[in-house]
Amino acid sequence: MNNPYKQTTSHVEISQPPTDAVSEVAFSPKANFLAASSWDNEVRIWEIQGNGTSLGKAAFSHQSPALCCTWSRDGGKVVSGGADKAGRMIDMATGQTSQIAQHDGPIRCIKFVEAENASPILATAGWDKMLKYWDMRQPTPIATVNLPERAYAMDCNNPLLVVATAERKVLVFDMANPTTPFETADSPLKWQTRTVSCFTKKDGYVIASIEGRVGIQYVDPKMKDKSFSFKCHRDNDVPLKSTVHSINTVCHHPVYGTFATGANDGSFIFWDKDARQRLKAHSKLGGAVLSSAFSGDGKLFAYALGYDWAQGYKGNTSSVKNTIMLHAVGDEEVRPKPK
Repeated sequence: MNNPYKQTTSHVEISQPPTDAVSEVAFSPKANFLAASSWDNEVRIWEIQGNGTSLGKAAFSHQSPALCCTWSRDGGKVVSGGADKAGRMIDMATGQTSQIAQHDGPIRCIKFVEAENASPILATAGWDKMLKYWDMRQPTPIATVNLPERAYAMDCNNPLLVVATAERKVLVFDMANPTTPFETADSPLKWQTRTVSCFTKKDGYVIASIEGRVGIQYVDPKMKDKSFSFKCHRDNDVPLKSTVHSINTVCHHPVYGTFATGANDGSFIFWDKDARQRLKAHSKLGGAVLSSAFSGDGKLFAYALGYDWAQGYKGNTSSVKNTIMLHAVGDEEVRPKPK
């Protein structure tokens, strides 16, 4: 997989980054356009050019912090959810913005969930303990699901949809039956869930927690015995004592199916779950890794740096900069090693 960005963008900062912490970064599946939602209420979109430079293309606002964002399958629209309890959308062709979803609490998660070549269906999940499905041409949801707790993380790779909530609950849906989970379980991890990401093969998901631990979970009952968990993003500088870091982001490489984790220790790591191997680590990046995403072709990796408030207001010093970085992905970093 030859990477034209490799010459110029080992780690390059994006132009005009958000002024507050980033909640989510998302690449268009069709072109090198990057969207980011931020605690400064804004959703911004950049075009990443062939030499690795970025050009601001569009922006729109929530009335409160923007907590999540994603792209439509055709790359024509960006949608976002916010603490203003609204789902909003920008049409990239016209620049028009509109409200396309509403909850009774902040919208924490937003994903398109339709099958390929089907009409767009949007899922939103919020702190009002609701999962809602929307046909964006209609003002009311086409279906709703009561969640056991507040939604913390969600991912979809149709027909698989995974919603993780407070109190370590995980709901797994088959989109053939989108209103009834075919599995509701406790997370395999003992501490609060931070993020989930569906396998590219759609047969399971990665879940990560505040306790520097990752769970590899298969959903097929016949594959359950292949599920496992492992520790990572921990510092063992002092004998018999380890510093444990929250893992804030997991995303899968679109070509190889390997995945990345990013954490509060200021590092991201590429992993091969099938070989149970760490492929490559990048550390000391200058802040907590808050969110990450691979481009549609897998050649670029975007990651947001900033402060996650893990140490309260005392940790919010001027030395931590809120920004987004681009890394040109070397094939050797993400390709599974031969067995």
